[in-house]
Amino acid sequence: MAGNGNDLFAGVAAVEEVAGVAEALDVIPTDVEEKRRVKRRGGNTLDRWEVPLVKAMLLRKGYNDQDILAYFTRPTRTVNHRLIGEIRSGDKHDAVKAADEEDLNLFLATWPDVDHETGLSVRGDELLIKAREAMIAAVHIFNSAGLTFRAELFIVTAIISWTYLLHSYYKRHGIPYAYKDKRTAHGQDRYWDLTQCIDTGKCPLPEGMKTNLRFLIGLRNEIEHQSTSRIDDAVGAELQSCCLNFNEALKEHFGHQFGLEKRLPIALQFVSFGMDQRSALKKASSLPTHVSTFISAFEHDLTDEQVKDPSFRLKVAFVPIAAKKAAGADQAVVTVPPGSELADKIEVVFKEINRSRYIRKEILDKVQAAGYPNFGPGAHTKLMTELDAKNPSKGFGCVGDYQAHWVWYDRWLETVLEHCKAHPERYQ
Repeated sequence: MAGNGNDLFAGVAAVEEVAGVAEALDVIPTDVEEKRRVKRRGGNTLDRWEVPLVKAMLLRKGYNDQDILAYFTRPTRTVNHRLIGEIRSGDKHDAVKAADEEDLNLFLATWPDVDHETGLSVRGDELLIKAREAMIAAVHIFNSAGLTFRAELFIVTAIISWTYLLHSYYKRHGIPYAYKDKRTAHGQDRYWDLTQCIDTGKCPLPEGMKTNLRFLIGLRNEIEHQSTSRIDDAVGAELQSCCLNFNEALKEHFGHQFGLEKRLPIALQFVSFGMDQRSALKKASSLPTHVSTFISAFEHDLTDEQVKDPSFRLKVAFVPIAAKKAAGADQAVVTVPPGSELADKIEVVFKEINRSRYIRKEILDKVQAAGYPNFGPGAHTKLMTELDAKNPSKGFGCVGDYQAHWVWYDRWLETVLEHCKAHPERYQ
């Protein structure tokens, strides 16, 4: 998982362990077999560009129907040998002209033209290959160090990725996805944009995924027509859902072997959020008015169930573990699952364990060093009383391990500093 929008895409647990046990028994469990199975498209149809090549091979001596069939069968698409015979007899595609010698020679010289990672046909499965590559590029862009335009670049590229994925799905199932009354400036077919892809009644995506995509499309429109400041933290949960939704849809409709978790493992960072970093993030996190207005308007039209759907917005908490035993040191994080009782109570993304602890004198020293020399013990006691700060439920501190003295967390130090900043005439 990823937290706070700082890194995207997490690995998903594999099924190799179950498969290994099953192989020892010469049995493959049904769920493992399903995950291994390639999702083939319905029907036994050739693409339009393939029919002229089949005809050219039929005209050239040395190729029987079975030989020709081998050139046009691939993992994602099987072709019944009967179709080759129907083309030979003229029962199908009789009006299509055979490819010329040059095109046939080029096809044979480059066959098999496949993507080496997936085994997909570079030409026949071009849309699916581009969809995967676009999402991989989007995540790499977002996770790149030093970029300040990350969310915007991710959103634009991810929308392209989803559009190609749905075009590939519609093509595979023989569903026309070109506008009937719209053409490009050069008179070519104009294919559906992502909004049309998800609004059609034949879209295979569940509502939560559609809601997430509509949100990103609306945000993309704001990005396109007006400049934005940094919005990474504000929309990180939606971007994370977009990634996981894409991977789920990719595997569900095309096959588990095409999942991206092997290409995009969990991202590592050189960042930990201390008090100074959090204060800086708060100052830099203000959204431009048009973006915040769009987000508020979009969410206003959603039901509570839609807002809580992890397919729309995924909230994840990373809990750093300070292991007391060597056996526990392998577990780097604990992921709080969406929908759990704990997840509903989470207000922050990073929950600190073994936090810094201060006695009262250290709090006073830090506050005075920050430029508030007149904040003394009396002012501290007054503020502590007003805020009921020693109530454990407030989360400002706890009873320490040494002689049962009360100690304060960073949160209390931040609160004191905010109080001093609000009343500089008293304490400076």
